[in-house]
Amino acid sequence: MTRSSLPGVPVFKLYGENQAWPTPDLLHCESIPARSSLHHWEIKPHRHADLFQLLYVRRGQARIEIEGKRSEVREAAIQVIPPMTVHGFQFSADIDGYVLTLGAPLVTQLEAQLGAPLTVLASAGCYPLGRDRRTLQTLIQVLHQEYEGSAPARELLLHSLVTSLMVWISRRRQQIGPPGNRDERNQQLLARFIKLVEQHYREHLPVEQFAHRLGVSSVHLNSLCRELTGQTALQAIHQRLLLEARRNLIYTNMSISQLSDRLGFSDPTYFSRFFRRLSGQTPNAFRQAGAAGDRPPC
Repeated sequence: MTRSSLPGVPVFKLYGENQAWPTPDLLHCESIPARSSLHHWEIKPHRHADLFQLLYVRRGQARIEIEGKRSEVREAAIQVIPPMTVHGFQFSADIDGYVLTLGAPLVTQLEAQLGAPLTVLASAGCYPLGRDRRTLQTLIQVLHQEYEGSAPARELLLHSLVTSLMVWISRRRQQIGPPGNRDERNQQLLARFIKLVEQHYREHLPVEQFAHRLGVSSVHLNSLCRELTGQTALQAIHQRLLLEARRNLIYTNMSISQLSDRLGFSDPTYFSRFFRRLSGQTPNAFRQAGAAGDRPPC
């Protein structure tokens, strides 16, 4: 699979499924067999617009395709998959493990807690568990149990468990060494851009300002975004605004005027035109469809 084929690769909300985000949580955790068994143990190549994924293989075999490169996992390991990375899986019927999906806002929150960027999530990588196998197995199983439950302080514990997992992966990455090729550096630059967008998308900053903060030209930033995501830098910013608008329309009772103001638009009419241009629906129509359980994927 080449870079030029990216625009034709389907963009999924969760691996293998073009469906709406299933909960208000900014993370999703499920067993590998839960979904892959429905697809004959194969998930066709696809990508995610604004999601980071961790594939935890506990037992069994996984054939993994990342940007056209194939590899096999035959031991307990964690595979990191950044946003917009084309990937596909083939699993053995005895596969055991979990898929953890993190929304970009959650990654930003984790980075704030850690006081440093999670550069380990900026490029694809496979990290064998080695002697930490039992520790990680327990951590991820507890995370899945907590995700499936509704106990008090659930969100706090989930974030703590995910943070612990991020620390382990980051330390493992440091042991291997820093990125040494162009693709990894570009993925890290893209991750820094996504982080800046997450911090400032409500401010409607020009692309030139984002590029300046990244230390590159706007031409280079746009070229990078097109190569790795199939869209311009401005389109990426607009998609983040659209995502937040959709979430608020579904999960809050804010008026269109309040939401317009919250997202930094100069007036509700401009916001409504923006929303309709990108989604094909007015904000009110999208909200009504959501209330009827018939909304398109967020």
